[in-house]
Amino acid sequence: MTERTASPRLGCDLPDGLLAVRAAEGDEDSFAVLVQRHGRPLLALARCVLGNPQDAEDAVQDAFVSAWRRLPEYRHSAEFRTWMYRITVNRCLTMRRRRPPTLPLDSVAEPTAGNAWSQPARTAEQDAATAALSRALAELDAGQRVCWILREVQGLSYKEIAHVTRTSEQTVRGRLFRARRSLQEAMGPWR
Repeated sequence: MTERTASPRLGCDLPDGLLAVRAAEGDEDSFAVLVQRHGRPLLALARCVLGNPQDAEDAVQDAFVSAWRRLPEYRHSAEFRTWMYRITVNRCLTMRRRRPPTLPLDSVAEPTAGNAWSQPARTAEQDAATAALSRALAELDAGQRVCWILREVQGLSYKEIAHVTRTSEQTVRGRLFRARRSLQEAMGPWR
């Protein structure tokens, strides 16, 4: 039995581009670092888009499997992170088309407040507001929802969102404007 010469810890300080090149050459440890580095944000994205933690995990796992297979095709014209967002979003949208949309009430993370038991009225109000936001997000069309999540939750730039969604920055801006307006109307009573 032979030992591996590299571990994921050794590549943690390397840039994504170099790790992707190594992974494309078959270095599983480099790919493991990329998975570790990008797994959580992609999972958060998938949870917001799909509204179901199990489906989100399946989508992200499928996205990484697809990325592993397609690494030799990766051209480095975009950051690895953006490339993974595109693969994940595409997988999520495919999953949404195949099954009826559902968005559980706990899909949007609540801000943590000190001791929730000491403030039951505030906790109930936060739960109701979270449920209202979940319903409002579910009512957005898929393009608006994805753009809003990528911008407001994941913090991507307009240019990165345009690359992920394969649209123009102007289209992204329009979708975000309409999503924000719809969410503002839906959340008006919670101000």
